[in-house]
Amino acid sequence: MQPDQNLPIMRVPGMRALLGVSLLGFAGYALLLPTAPLWATHGGADEGGAGLVNAVLMLATVAVQTTVPWALRHWGWRITLVIGVLLLGLPSFALMLTDQLAWILAVSAVRGAGFAVLTVCGASAVAELVDAARRGRAIGVYGLAVALPQLVLVPSAAWIAESVDFRVVFVIGALPALAVPFAAALGRRLDAVARDGLHADDGPRRGRGRILLALLLPSLVLLAVTTPGGALLTFAPQFRHGATVAVLGLLGFTGAAALARWLVGGPADRFGPRRFIPPLLVLCAGGLVLCAWSLSDGGPGPAVLVAGMTVVGISYGSLQNLTLVTAFAAVPDRDRSVASAVWNIGFDTGTGLGSLVVGFIAAGTSFSVGLLTTGALCLVVAVVALVGGSGSRPRA
Repeated sequence: MQPDQNLPIMRVPGMRALLGVSLLGFAGYALLLPTAPLWATHGGADEGGAGLVNAVLMLATVAVQTTVPWALRHWGWRITLVIGVLLLGLPSFALMLTDQLAWILAVSAVRGAGFAVLTVCGASAVAELVDAARRGRAIGVYGLAVALPQLVLVPSAAWIAESVDFRVVFVIGALPALAVPFAAALGRRLDAVARDGLHADDGPRRGRGRILLALLLPSLVLLAVTTPGGALLTFAPQFRHGATVAVLGLLGFTGAAALARWLVGGPADRFGPRRFIPPLLVLCAGGLVLCAWSLSDGGPGPAVLVAGMTVVGISYGSLQNLTLVTAFAAVPDRDRSVASAVWNIGFDTGTGLGSLVVGFIAAGTSFSVGLLTTGALCLVVAVVALVGGSGSRPRA
């Protein structure tokens, strides 16, 4: 059951089910990413407490991501995927019970377990369904399904919560539970691939230490760009320019990320990802400087914040694609789920760090200082990627 290299990507068996799972799963994630911290402030939490909400979500995600390859081996794709979308979706209803921080953190931890399954399985499924020569483009299509809900829902979720009712957002936030039929269909397809032993002999086995070392650089790059991304997604509704500017800024950020993640797939397949990584990290740092400048006392108007967030979004989306291509190219085919888990750990660790670190820095100083700190991280990692990087061209 080798991936069919002649079929268009959208017609590859299993791809439409994967996109259905991703659209519904990330819709629930996107709705609550800015809303759950705002719900905590509604209950009296400060910036640090609000930052803890998404930090706990991502901490739980990272912890469970390490177990997903084991779950896939022992339970199979279908069971694992169905459990994941239910854990991500159903707890959203529980947020209606109270706005107290401890309860919100507990719900976030459960949702993080479901999000771990969605992210690791989603990225791994792309590599299982589509041949290596077209993987950058396939990741781009998958990236659109991941990014489109965020493009529409992240900018509007906080506005709906404050202008209509938080409970509306919490009900819609259960959308991942509706992905069960898609999860079951995708799982059946991937279980069949696993039964066929498609990757039983794809070269000599590597030790786990060597595999993790090969994945270190793409994970570090991803952490560097998702740290400011997580901060912007969490705190944009609390920036000083107001709700309308937050919506515009998040629209620019998520829209640029969606387009960039899709469009960079072709160049990544053709030229390899390595040459694009350092300049995109520098671009991210430049966008963060614009954001920090706009948020500083006496800084320029809100247009600069929107522009800065859009620039960061270009880097954020592009580097998601490039680092995932690099991660899959760095390991044998049999270890794709490990590569996906490590890549997602880098992604979600960065998102959680952005929420936690920038929240506590802002509580003690300002959001400008917090964002500049994440920009400095991007520059340091750009130097590491330029001098000692080992990004490689995807294997054919």
